[in-house]
Amino acid sequence: MFEQAHAAGEPDPTAMSLATASLDARPSLRTVLLKAHDARGFVFYTHLDGRKGRELQANPHAALLFHWPRVRHGVQVRIEGAVEIVADAEADAYFATRARGSQLGAWASKQSETLPDQASFEQRLAEVEAKFEGREVTRPPRWTGLRVRADKIEFWYGADFRLHERWLYECDRAGEWSKRMLYP
Repeated sequence: MFEQAHAAGEPDPTAMSLATASLDARPSLRTVLLKAHDARGFVFYTHLDGRKGRELQANPHAALLFHWPRVRHGVQVRIEGAVEIVADAEADAYFATRARGSQLGAWASKQSETLPDQASFEQRLAEVEAKFEGREVTRPPRWTGLRVRADKIEFWYGADFRLHERWLYECDRAGEWSKRMLYP
């Protein structure tokens, strides 16, 4: 599907909505970028001390949604599952591929905390730039990847008159996948 979304001219086929919930069941939704996917799940990166990181540590379940309106009559892929932190080696390897500015930003940002003014952030960024001047930027200790281990994946294909085609794949406790069609 990613190839189809790219070919259809989607601005960023890896953009996905991430839904989390706090322990008191308050939902939160934001857009993140998919950085890896394989049989183990779907990976994005963040700081564990930010809101999404805190929520996913307290309640390690999430839903993802890809929406590609330019593919066919519109396609959505909805994913649900448990969340786990990726291995340090995997997070280190991905962090090393990021642009230096993004690496420095990961150190400078106090993700989701109140920022008194832009100058405060620029000062923090300058301090981090000085700290790593002339050397490799290492991954911040609380910045890592999170993997959504899918147990449900739904493919929704838009159609005229709202007669959408929907296919739901579900994984049982034994790790066996089943497939069924849903009403529009």
